[in-house]
Amino acid sequence: MRTPSFLSDNLREFLRLKRIATLPELKQALGTTVDTTVFRKLKELSYRSSYSHRGRYYTLAEIPRFDSHGLWSFQAVWFSRWGNLVTTLEALVNGAPQGYFANELQQFLHVEVKDTLLQLVEQQRIARQQVTGLFLYCSQDTALRRRQVLARQALSEIPGSTSAEVSPEELKASLVLFASLLDERQRRLYAGLESLKLGRGGDQRLAELLQLDPHTVARGRKQLLAQEVEWERVRKHGGGRKPVEKKRPK
Repeated sequence: MRTPSFLSDNLREFLRLKRIATLPELKQALGTTVDTTVFRKLKELSYRSSYSHRGRYYTLAEIPRFDSHGLWSFQAVWFSRWGNLVTTLEALVNGAPQGYFANELQQFLHVEVKDTLLQLVEQQRIARQQVTGLFLYCSQDTALRRRQVLARQALSEIPGSTSAEVSPEELKASLVLFASLLDERQRRLYAGLESLKLGRGGDQRLAELLQLDPHTVARGRKQLLAQEVEWERVRKHGGGRKPVEKKRPK
């Protein structure tokens, strides 16, 4: 009896058409009832499984176009360049300049994350530390964790912002908007001030955020530290045009 032949090309064309599919759909497309046959063919093609929906959906590695967080979705099914939810959370937390609170991660990952975060902490793959009354999830590396905590504390010092209510993306957008309202000199000094709050690497990060030259940010920072601000350009009390004295008609 001849062994049935299952072609990888059939699976490739099916996924290119549908973009994502479940295991039962893939078995039907391949014409088999055996799970291992599907996974063998998927491996030949290079594939990804979703981190949402308990990993029930599959796609070709060539299909996703990942966003700045390394995520991609189709029909509310989410995929990550790092694989499953565990490896995705680990990568995001270790790569975040200010770490992440659980609610921030849940907001853009679109899945429940608390149990998985606790699992990673227990496995010592990430750490957590209380900042502004909430647990900040950060790197297991001591030096990197310290920088993440300091950066988050600097963000929390900005008036009117609370980490529980404002995401890092919203905060960045607000900083850029505010800086756009300033003149060149004010923008340089403001960038220098925010760089001081961030500490090491602040010049480069503010330069990228506000689209400035890093030397401009450094100049503003040094001016503030040395108090080399052109105070004469600030109007003194009583300065400006004198009020016109009204004369009474004779």
